[in-house]
Amino acid sequence: MIIACPACATRYVVPDSAIGVDGRTVRCAKCRHSWFQAGPEIAIPANRAEPRPAPSAPVPQREPAPSAMPRPDAARPDQPEPDAFPAAGPAVAERPVAPPPVPDYPVVASPAASAPAPDPVPPRVYDDDDSLGYGGSTFAHEPPFRPRRNWLKIYTLGAAAFAVVACAGIAAVAWYGLPDWAPLARQPFADAQPDLTLDFPPNRMDRRTLPNGTKFFGISGKVTNVGKERRTVPSIRFVLQDKQGLTVYQFDIAPPKRQLAPGESVTINEARTDVPATAVAVLYGWTPG
Repeated sequence: MIIACPACATRYVVPDSAIGVDGRTVRCAKCRHSWFQAGPEIAIPANRAEPRPAPSAPVPQREPAPSAMPRPDAARPDQPEPDAFPAAGPAVAERPVAPPPVPDYPVVASPAASAPAPDPVPPRVYDDDDSLGYGGSTFAHEPPFRPRRNWLKIYTLGAAAFAVVACAGIAAVAWYGLPDWAPLARQPFADAQPDLTLDFPPNRMDRRTLPNGTKFFGISGKVTNVGKERRTVPSIRFVLQDKQGLTVYQFDIAPPKRQLAPGESVTINEARTDVPATAVAVLYGWTPG
């Protein structure tokens, strides 16, 4: 049978056995409205007419037999001869059948008939369960199409997630600093040292190929204390770059003397054979502490 929700007019196809003859309370799976659904109507066949008794057949009447020929010797002129058969009388009507007599003794009813009727069982509420074993609720509402994706909502959630990650990254860098593998993690050179000067002229930087094919790079210069106080000389860093300005090689040189008196100088000579062939420029400065 087909039932419809009186609140939202949603229609459902439900087997007759789920509702029953007495009806039951059902609930709409879409709007959650409950109502009492009457059971299916059962057609009662009309009572057959009792057959009427057949009318009684009329009693056949006998025809009078022809009178016998009078005998001359027995005929009496003054007395007529009686007929052989008397004439049939009129048909007798049937008497009506009287109803059976009513007994004088009291009629005792059977125990089943005199027992009180049991209390009616309240109708069960047909909820979204699988009490009938149909593999799910028969009132389950299934949309005819899949919902569309809300791209605005997706973009908003993505932007919010990116903002959270970016804020977390900025806070981590501000607290811990950039890692060593980051290109801008550290500056290649430290700040200038007071009263200390570096002198490595280009003509003292020698680069050539040895007879065995090895690339040779030699450098020579000096560090001078031009101040009036004794100074500590830190290490010196040399950075080699290619034509695009990218660092291809770098190394640090520790001075042979760490303390310089006012006006004192120290000479530094260094040679390297593992310098890449793409290096075309040399930068130098103090090594960051």
